[in-house]
Amino acid sequence: MRRALRASVNVENVYVGVQSGIMDQLASAGGRAGHALLIDCETDSIEVVRVPDEVRIVVMDSGVRRGLTDSAYNERRSQCKAAAAALGVPSLRHASEADLERLDGTVDEVVHRRARHVVTENDRVLDAAHALKKGDLESMCSLFNASHASLATDYEVSIPELDALVRLAVGTPGVVAARLTGAGFGGCTVNLVRSGDAEAAAASIARRYQQEMGREARYWVSRPANGAGEMTL
Repeated sequence: MRRALRASVNVENVYVGVQSGIMDQLASAGGRAGHALLIDCETDSIEVVRVPDEVRIVVMDSGVRRGLTDSAYNERRSQCKAAAAALGVPSLRHASEADLERLDGTVDEVVHRRARHVVTENDRVLDAAHALKKGDLESMCSLFNASHASLATDYEVSIPELDALVRLAVGTPGVVAARLTGAGFGGCTVNLVRSGDAEAAAASIARRYQQEMGREARYWVSRPANGAGEMTL
């Protein structure tokens, strides 16, 4: 399966021209009902992490179409590679927050901020997996808040519409956590919402978003499902 996954990534990297990773393909192939996936992008391995039964995943579509090949996505990848080279590591996966101090005076301020986002986000992902295992939804809230703030300020991939969806969600009853999802520059937010409040919360966010931003937000209330598999016709 790994060869097939890497071939699909190669299609995006070479033929589409977007220097994306393996997350989408691996999530589609390795999804497990009721679980999130902790993905190791160096080994293409996954660890399943139980999502509490009382939580639903609400995806809010900002209505802003994302065009990665026309965005600064590839530029972000180049900046991260420059930071890794300055630190003498294969990738920022191998850097720590303490290492970031060594970037002072060796790279420009923008590259430094890109590296800070990646390094701190890696830590947040591990912390989030640990919090989910314990059912610690309060920690998930603070981790999502910090993640979105870092994506917006250090990585600079958010837009006003995504910021609005997150801000509106955070103040909505039943919403546990909210942040942008994917590469940014448009697209969606992902929200953890208590199951009994999910439909009402999503409708409320969409209504207020349209009033504030003048855009229609579609939404989906879901639970983690199994990945792709064989079908019998």
